[in-house]
Amino acid sequence: MALSRIASSSSSINLLKPLSCLSIRCRSISTDPLTVETSLPFVPHNCEAPSRAVETSAAELSSFFRDMAVMRRMEIAADSLYKAKLIRGFCHLYDGQEAVAVGMEAAITRKDCIITAYRDHCTFLSRGGTLIEVFSELMGRRDGCSKGKGGSMHFYRKEGGFFGGHGIVGAQVPLGCGLAFAQKYCKDETVTFSLYGDGAANQGQLFEALNISALWDLPSILVCENNHYGMGTAEWRAAKSPAYYKRGDYVPGLKVDGMDALAVKQACKFAKEFSLKNGPIILEMDTYRYHGHSMSDPGSTYRTRDEISGVRQERDPIERVRKLLLTHDIATEKELKDIEKEVRKEVDDAIAKAKESQMPEPSDLFTNVYVKGFGVEACGADRKEVRATLP
Repeated sequence: MALSRIASSSSSINLLKPLSCLSIRCRSISTDPLTVETSLPFVPHNCEAPSRAVETSAAELSSFFRDMAVMRRMEIAADSLYKAKLIRGFCHLYDGQEAVAVGMEAAITRKDCIITAYRDHCTFLSRGGTLIEVFSELMGRRDGCSKGKGGSMHFYRKEGGFFGGHGIVGAQVPLGCGLAFAQKYCKDETVTFSLYGDGAANQGQLFEALNISALWDLPSILVCENNHYGMGTAEWRAAKSPAYYKRGDYVPGLKVDGMDALAVKQACKFAKEFSLKNGPIILEMDTYRYHGHSMSDPGSTYRTRDEISGVRQERDPIERVRKLLLTHDIATEKELKDIEKEVRKEVDDAIAKAKESQMPEPSDLFTNVYVKGFGVEACGADRKEVRATLP
């Protein structure tokens, strides 16, 4: 069975739709169950490992391919916009790690919460955000997900269960445990995934949050996205024990191939079921970023180009799904190439639309600071002259 051409629709409509609505739409993609074995076994700590046999379908694999292609192209485009000085400030790109975002989303619902650090563009997209919101926010425009005031590190989508986007290393983990506390208090039967990198894994606040999560059996899932470099420092130089899934000691953990979208899906499904019954669990996603830590980092001074190209050739998450689609006769090479061309156009169109968005007004600096209706006044240094009354 091969993919037929994507149903036609206007570019402007597509740009306003989240990824889940932009999956490959075909006449004959099967939703029948298809069982695929993960590339590598799961490595458990104080728990049973889930099965390596993952149930999927042709439709899901097709959506994985397209969604990750959109994410990859979006991040490459952000690189170009940054170099053209249309994006300013900090900018951390996610290309290479896309399998974590799409695999996690496939295993949970929008009622479950995700909170992450500053490498947040693709996670926002997977939670229902749009390309226009992404590029508008990156360029500081009013149509951005944070009204152009947050920039690259502060994406947010409460209605999609996405709570940021945080610039302080490790600070999102205690907040994530707070979200899990609220979920348990309200008896929601939902969980929170708190994502952090290997560079944040040694933070004291992480262990404090984990301790209270374990004491109270919170539905809290800590996800270490281990891309093996905290800024320019290799994990073995920063951590005496880089087996991050074991770091919880009394909290169970699971090491996962984070470059395999199906393995991520299986692990997150397992973790959600486990956490609702038993409390916190740690997932270590063994992944890799192709770009440097941020746009100011060339990414080639602390690792070799051969290392980067080796990961691209052997572990790339998009190429793995492409291989599955071809092996199971779900798509032809030409059809996949056509999808990638369409993705490029969608991203280019979104950038063009985002450039038309207006910059925030100077008065917007005084909004979203205090709760509305409390009549806060801003004074000068001498506290005698009222400079502004905040809404």
